[in-house]
Order: sequence, then structure tokens, then C-alpha cells
Amino acid sequence: MNVDRLAVLLELSRYGSMRAVADVTMTSTSTVSQQITTLAREVGVPLVERDGRGIRLTPAGRRLADHAVTILAAVEAARADLDLGAEAAGTIRAGGFATAVRGRLVPIAGELARTHPRVRVVIHELEPDEAREAVLADRIDLALAYDYDLAPATVDRVIAVQPLGRTPLGLAVPSGAAPAAELPSPALFARFASSAWIGNSRNPAEEALLRVIASMAGFEPRIDHLADSLDLVEEIILAGLGVGLLPLDRSGRDGITVIPLKQPAAVNRTYAWTREGRATWPPLALLLDKLTRDGRPSGTRPDGDARLLPLRTPRIGDAAPLPARPASGR
Repeated sequence: MNVDRLAVLLELSRYGSMRAVADVTMTSTSTVSQQITTLAREVGVPLVERDGRGIRLTPAGRRLADHAVTILAAVEAARADLDLGAEAAGTIRAGGFATAVRGRLVPIAGELARTHPRVRVVIHELEPDEAREAVLADRIDLALAYDYDLAPATVDRVIAVQPLGRTPLGLAVPSGAAPAAELPSPALFARFASSAWIGNSRNPAEEALLRVIASMAGFEPRIDHLADSLDLVEEIILAGLGVGLLPLDRSGRDGITVIPLKQPAAVNRTYAWTREGRATWPPLALLLDKLTRDGRPSGTRPDGDARLLPLRTPRIGDAAPLPARPASGR
């Protein structure tokens, strides 16, 4: 079996149509079809079948796509192993949400330019949905992304996920409206049920988080404002126009009180995403080591200090792709 054709089959299992695979791989539909036909001939069983006007994988095609995840990861690891004894050298294509890029990636890239001149880091500002697609399409080698524990992200199984940090969230309100005593999150939200709420203009997960807690309090939040900047969230709150989420450890402004969320708490989680088998490539391994060992990924969404977690590479699961709506890095 040709590994390049296996990669095409895996993309077909992910996107569901040859046209979509052609768009992602920047080739033609006929080329994709030829690759799948040749692969079916190599393995001796049909891999696709008609489904109305489109096609779908046969049971054998789905099983082979499952194997392709492991096979392609092993190939990546084998290629990286060939260079393990060599000096780190090469161009790392890295992407992430703005505050994480500013707080950690840029300083580390500057340090590597001085200490490892053969390592070059090119940076793309990407939000989690965009970064996931870029990793899957092999447009970047590393993504810094985030989600919320009460609104977890779904990540494709070919992406290795390395937790970097956690940041607790609070409800930010005008100081004059803050309750005198701390309340469980549903009771706290209920206090502001009639208020306008501030969502995230580029990440549906934040709106989902607000709705999860509001549903526990028995109301539907009126999300009037959408902001892609924590500074703008604060400006809206100071103007008395709404309430929204902010990190507990963010340096606050006079006139805003950030009330801890508890029972349940809500936590922002930051990750490094790479393709399975690629993290041992020496330049990327060097960058990952600095991200996890030399300090925190500052400016997580929400920005502020993030307590580092032990170095490990779990998977978030074989979930379906995230919604197409772009996400935010606030």
C-alpha cells in the first residue's frame, strides 16, 4: 500500500467527498478518484460505494482508514527517528491564538533565533478551528489552541494533544452590581438573567459555555454583544452594557468585579496540537520542550497565568470536526 494514497483515504473518511478532499489537498477530483481506485486495487477490496449522488466508504474502507491513522503516525515517527541524533534544524510552521502567540511563541522564537540559528519559526495567527484545519492539512506543524472544560473541543484522531495549562474563569460584572456573597454559578447567573451578555465573536464554544450554566439556572441568556478582545469585554462591562466571562487572574480594571465560578467551576484549557508521530522531529521537539519546561503559555483564552500540567500526549478522541465557524483567541 502506498502511504500517500492511504493519506488520501483518511482525508476522504474525514471530509466525506472527493471534491472536499481535492480542495484540502489542492489537487483535482479526478486525481483523488484515481488515488482511491488504485488503493482499492492494491488492497483487493472496494473502498467506496455510491450513496445517492455522492459516495461513502465501504466497511472495508472505514476499517482501512482506521488503520491509516496508526500507519501514517508510525511513518512520521520513523522519519523523525532518522534525525534524532542530528542538530535541530529546519523551519517550524507554528500557529495559535493571538495572546498565546504573543505571550510565549514570539519570545521562544526570538530565543531560538539566537541560540539555534538553524531553526526558523514562522508564525500564523490562527484561532482553534482554523488551527485544527491547518494541522490536518499539514499547513502548520504546531498549533496552540484552547477550549473550556464545560464546552470541550473535539479534535481529529490524527492530532496529538499535549495539555499546557488551565485557567479558572469568573463572571465579570460592574462592581456596583456584584453580590455581597459568593454564589454557586447557576445562582450567580440567575442574578443577571435580565442583563445583556457578552459572547465571543469568533468562538461558538464560549456561547455554549454561557448557555450551559444559564440552563442550570433555568433561563436563556440574551447574548447581545460579541467581542474578540478581552479589553473590549471590559469596556462593554464598564459602560454598563452587559456582563461576560473573564479570567480570575487577569489584572482587573477599577469598576469591574470578577466573581469566581463555582459549583460548577469553569476552566479554560490550553493545548499544543501536532500531527501524530511528528512531535519527535528535533526542531519541533525543541520548541515543545521550551513551551512546557521554560514557562507558561501566557495569554491563554482567557489570558493570564496558566498552571502547567505534566508533559503527556493524550487524545481528545475520534470526534467529528468542529463547526466551520472560526474561533477566537481573545
